[in-house]
Amino acid sequence: MPLETLPKDSALPGLDAADQGASLWTDAWHRLAKNKLAIAGLWIVGALSLLCFLGPLVRFLPDAIRPASLSYSYEEQNLDSRVAPPNARHWLGTDQLGRDLLSRILFGGRVSLMVGLCATAVSLTIGVLYGAIAGYLGGKLDTVMMRIVDILYSLPLALFVILLMVLVGRSIVLIFVAIGAVEWLTMARIVRGQVMSLKKQEFIEAAIALGLRQRRIILRHLIPNALGPVIVYATLTVPGVMLLEAFLSFLGLGVQPPMSSWGSLIKEGADWMEDAPWILLSSGAVFCLALFSLNFVGDGLRDALDVRAAKD
Repeated sequence: MPLETLPKDSALPGLDAADQGASLWTDAWHRLAKNKLAIAGLWIVGALSLLCFLGPLVRFLPDAIRPASLSYSYEEQNLDSRVAPPNARHWLGTDQLGRDLLSRILFGGRVSLMVGLCATAVSLTIGVLYGAIAGYLGGKLDTVMMRIVDILYSLPLALFVILLMVLVGRSIVLIFVAIGAVEWLTMARIVRGQVMSLKKQEFIEAAIALGLRQRRIILRHLIPNALGPVIVYATLTVPGVMLLEAFLSFLGLGVQPPMSSWGSLIKEGADWMEDAPWILLSSGAVFCLALFSLNFVGDGLRDALDVRAAKD
């Protein structure tokens, strides 16, 4: 029986019902959405961020609709209300100078979250570029670059940050740079391992055969394909950076008064633990909640982007 030519507007049987493939990021989002702890952590981090960045602006609202405890600036002092316990006007109480603790926690959250995000961005930029260059070029250059990383790993990085801040000065911008400049080592090793695996793939060999420059291959082909582990480690770096900032603030080397961070508030709470335990409890509880939530998000992203685990 001779074959007949199908009309141009006709479709092959079952073609319309064929399922379209989903991208890696779409599959990862579906797997992340099934992780209840990760989604809860994401909501908590988002809510804390909104409260910290928008909460202090509530004091500019009219008096009729403004909550009493959000009517105060983080630096507004009232010596008549020193170390007052939580009440109707100060929902979380006041500190040793009569400053509203809720306002200081919200403002301190701005500083802690910004330190975590900005310092992580600095470490991400340095570590990704350093690891990608070392992994792609290889040879003696890779050996020298990774031995430098090993030497830096042997140094007490917290002590290095402390010395840097003592010698150069104490400012909020320096905290971002100093912490980010010592947190990139693990990121560099992760990216180097990914790049050494990716550079043997066919699409990199095709890019080399086309005569593309090494810079273009690294920036446009290798780094984008290594973003999965980078994103996961970045989300786990943020709480680590926040802990380091809290440690520096606890030593008095972090943000300086009248500014506050969660670390400096915990230090104040430890100093006044017997007379005003609410300072330590409230600031410590918010800080722990943020750290737990960020770690849950990081663990969820790790599981969602692990393709091998998804196939099992």
